[in-house]
Amino acid sequence: MAILTYKFDDQTQLSPHFNAREFRCQCGKTHETLIASKLVDKLEQLYSTLNCSKIIVTSGYRCPEHDKAVGGTSSGQHTKGTAADVCCYGQDGQPISSKTVCCKAQDLGFGGIANITSSYQYTHLDVRTGYRWLGDETKGNGTITDDFYKYFGIKKTTETTSVLKGIDVSYCQNEVDWDAAKASGLVDFAILRAGYGRETSQVDTQFERNYAACKRLGIPCGAFWYSYATSAAEARQEASVCLQVLQGKRFAYPIYFDLEEKKQFALGKQVCSEMVEAFCSTLEQAGYYAGLYCSTFYLENYVTESVRNRYTVWCADYSGECGYSGDYGIWQKGCGTISGINGDVDLDECYIDYPTIIKNAGLNGFTKATQPPEPEPTPTPEPDTEESTLQQILKHVASLDAKL
Repeated sequence: MAILTYKFDDQTQLSPHFNAREFRCQCGKTHETLIASKLVDKLEQLYSTLNCSKIIVTSGYRCPEHDKAVGGTSSGQHTKGTAADVCCYGQDGQPISSKTVCCKAQDLGFGGIANITSSYQYTHLDVRTGYRWLGDETKGNGTITDDFYKYFGIKKTTETTSVLKGIDVSYCQNEVDWDAAKASGLVDFAILRAGYGRETSQVDTQFERNYAACKRLGIPCGAFWYSYATSAAEARQEASVCLQVLQGKRFAYPIYFDLEEKKQFALGKQVCSEMVEAFCSTLEQAGYYAGLYCSTFYLENYVTESVRNRYTVWCADYSGECGYSGDYGIWQKGCGTISGINGDVDLDECYIDYPTIIKNAGLNGFTKATQPPEPEPTPTPEPDTEESTLQQILKHVASLDAKL
């Protein structure tokens, strides 16, 4: 699991909805912050699953001294950068019950989950490995159930996030009959080759036609830019050209840096990683949700863990199952035939609700919906105590780590 280190005043945008500053320690000292990339990814999934208007991180990383000061062991999940205490808000501007949050977090595979207060507005979440811990601070510090749905008496619907089927296309497929492709029932989304290289003249010859057809038929689409860059500077140039080609369009799926040329891998892991970072960061600064396309072997051997965990991954693996050990949102699983396309076409599966994430964040050409100011949650204070509400919450939360 990648644990990244950030300076105290670092405001790096970790994902569409979370900034490094939100996770820094509340001890008052200006020390570094540890944040697990997997934690941020899981929180983004939770944001999408609950259709949140925002998620407030009330406690992220804690230095050992602060963790101990608020009643912890000085070595719990918060001190490792793998935990966050949160309050989730719905689209109505009101806090979502911790009971609901616990259930959905359980579905998403968080390692540690607990309701924190009797007001049921705050939830502890962590990405520990090796075992799962499901708790309710109002009942003590230990594991209280193996199923929050049963514990809270919430009926679990049979509906689950379905795997979406998609294709990625380029000039190689010539003129796609998109009406027939959609009618096949096998195209829930499409990733379009926008172009390649460092010149605007290198736009894919079918890109405009493919984009127009997807918009006409309501097929959510993303795009990829095939890279020939051999340095970070060239990758930035490719990103700049890509942005010109994308201008004025909207994409419900990420924009990917396509890294697959052998001459690029021959430059080594560091250069490849720098090129990914250069391209993707340029797109992010322009308001796009950027990702990396690469095959399993080259992902794991030619891109640093910190970089591949930083951006959403579209992984190519034709072995019958995706063998990539990290997190990925789309798997390019092989080639097949689809109505409306002559010859083979790449087949993909998607596991993340990118359209909701991207539209809610106002990325990829979409305008972020404005929300009225939401009231801050008011935790129910414990009786017969002079401690502040914040102190109570911090002690409640820290005590959850005491037995870890």
